[in-house]
Amino acid sequence: MHRKNPCNYNSPTYDATDYGPKPFVANIHNAAIQNTNFRSTWWTGTHLQLTLMSIPACGEIGLEIHPHVDQFLRIESGQGLVQMGDNQDLLNYQANVCGGSVIFIPAGTWHNLTNTGNRPIKLYSIYAPSQHPHGTVHETKEIADASEYDHFIP
Repeated sequence: MHRKNPCNYNSPTYDATDYGPKPFVANIHNAAIQNTNFRSTWWTGTHLQLTLMSIPACGEIGLEIHPHVDQFLRIESGQGLVQMGDNQDLLNYQANVCGGSVIFIPAGTWHNLTNTGNRPIKLYSIYAPSQHPHGTVHETKEIADASEYDHFIP
């Protein structure tokens, strides 16, 4: 039987492996902090997906909408501004976020997260259902933007 100790804060360095849909236990805080990719899937199941993200200083996720996907974000470190709304031209919900903040994005909501700090925002995101293909790794936002059109899961 394979076991990992998620409470060991000296755990091995994070790798960009997608461990789903197998059972999996890990230290999400350490993984999020160690991740340097703009986006990488870390666990992809049939109805749920976890991605890790690193948004550089002055960077952003980019304005987007997931018509049939609810999304949860947890900021592990860094600071930013989240904007959401029913219309891409009217993002009337805005909030400052920092380490420890959670963001709930209902399906069909336009949203963006902009880094307002001087260090990367480290976060994890949960999609229900899955949004990206199993094993997705986007080192930069530019790579992510280019591949979104090729691999979008409706």
